[in-house]
Amino acid sequence: MTDALPYRVLLYYHYVPIDDPAGFVKEHLELCAGLGLLGRILVATEGLNGTVSGTTGSAQAYMDTLRSDPRFADIVFKVDEAEEHAFGRLIVKHKPELVSLRHERDLDPRVRTGRRMSPVEFHEALQRDDAVIIDGRNAYEYDIGHFRGAIRPDTKTFRDFPAWVRENLAGMEDRKVLTYCTGGIRCEKLSALLLDEGFRDVAQLDGGIVTYGKDPVVQGHLFDGRCYVFDRRASVKINHTADATVVGRCLHCGEPCERMVNCANTECDNQHICCVECEFKHRRSCSEECQRAPLHEFDPATAGTSKSFYR
Repeated sequence: MTDALPYRVLLYYHYVPIDDPAGFVKEHLELCAGLGLLGRILVATEGLNGTVSGTTGSAQAYMDTLRSDPRFADIVFKVDEAEEHAFGRLIVKHKPELVSLRHERDLDPRVRTGRRMSPVEFHEALQRDDAVIIDGRNAYEYDIGHFRGAIRPDTKTFRDFPAWVRENLAGMEDRKVLTYCTGGIRCEKLSALLLDEGFRDVAQLDGGIVTYGKDPVVQGHLFDGRCYVFDRRASVKINHTADATVVGRCLHCGEPCERMVNCANTECDNQHICCVECEFKHRRSCSEECQRAPLHEFDPATAGTSKSFYR
């Protein structure tokens, strides 16, 4: 039996009223800095959303402290082991929304959202032919890994979803719709959006892809590729069964690949799938134009490492 890894990566969100988000940011920044946590935390009047990394003890202290606040007593943490910090710095920000949808009408998941499906229920629903499966993430996240049969959203940001839904799902309002995302928070709003747009039977994967991959019954079955994550790991394994497959393809050579990198043109910073050989050949650029850009930060010494991603 091997020893547990020394670090933990926490992914979490909780919709709950926060009356003084600016004050909460200040206090929370002090808490996280004191515990030596790194990561990105968003605070809004509607709640809290974050992903942080720290030592096992610091992560546990953070979870215990947050749960001691009555507002977050039942917050759910998705926990991964790690060899080191998954982030390079700590950011705690006040934002208007936890996930930026900017919809013309208020969508409060505490009032109305799609019904939640457990991983087992979602797995069973995936195998029926009566549902429309919508990936609630962005196109580049879909490209490195997704559920079989899911629709690829032609979106660059979450704010694109209202227009995308209207343009691509019109006429499907009577169909059964399944939504999923990384940790569950985007589906809280996406499923609410679908209900607001007239869809009648909308469900969401409770806890998202990362929870699905940890379920001892489904073991990530029917998820192909890897799950994109917003930290230095770039992606994590979800399907732990014998039929796991690679779906990502290198942007340049088209070979099967699961490496995500940032374009070295800092004015672009496009995240794309790229094999190590093509990273060197194309100087970690997503296009010839970016390769010639003046603000180009390609360092051959870091190529092929985690520093190729998530500056």
